[in-house]
Amino acid sequence: MTTDPLAASPWSKPDTVAGFVASPPNATLLQIASDELMRAPRRRALDVGCGAARNAVPLAAQGWRVVGLDLSLPMLQAARDRVARELGGENPPRLALAAMDHLPVADRSADLVIAHGIWNLARSGAEFRQAVREAWCAAAHHAALFVFTFSRNTLPADAQPVEGESFVFTQFSGEPQCFLTEQQLVSELEEAGFIRDAAVPVRELNRPRPGALAASRVPVIYEGLFRRRE
Repeated sequence: MTTDPLAASPWSKPDTVAGFVASPPNATLLQIASDELMRAPRRRALDVGCGAARNAVPLAAQGWRVVGLDLSLPMLQAARDRVARELGGENPPRLALAAMDHLPVADRSADLVIAHGIWNLARSGAEFRQAVREAWCAAAHHAALFVFTFSRNTLPADAQPVEGESFVFTQFSGEPQCFLTEQQLVSELEEAGFIRDAAVPVRELNRPRPGALAASRVPVIYEGLFRRRE
């Protein structure tokens, strides 16, 4: 029997898993995926950090051939339950235990790569960059990359990163996590081989209006579309 790598973490706790089970899919992602489906030659989607399949199931329902990866066994079991409940045997996603920085998929096999709330969990810049590099290897020619990750604006302006790091902080959860500025995000992805898709500008979600009080423990999020550059 496979051991859960995240057994001691919050990500495998029943209440966390239940929260992900109840989470709706990302509407922006689904609209982008619907548009991409018309130009994707093999209709293969890779959902890195798929959780309880909040996005993997509706993507499969659109017609994508989805591979969903996560490092929490309870999350994957919840994903399998959702697949059985909502899709049955019709185009079910393939689900597997895997880390973001070691993707068990063939190079250039995905027409759409989804990094939804996963890269911000990298505990170092090196882990973040390896995860992005793995996504680039998995992406087919001109494949789309949907990114949903924490913004630096989640944290106070005077927050200091972990020593030796430029965008890894512990102030949000007590654990190292990545919080990038838009410039850092774009630069890191460009360095790895992804460029911004001008048709879908990067936007920032949950950022309080100037002068407004920040919502407690709600991260500010960057959401955007990129493409593999050859």
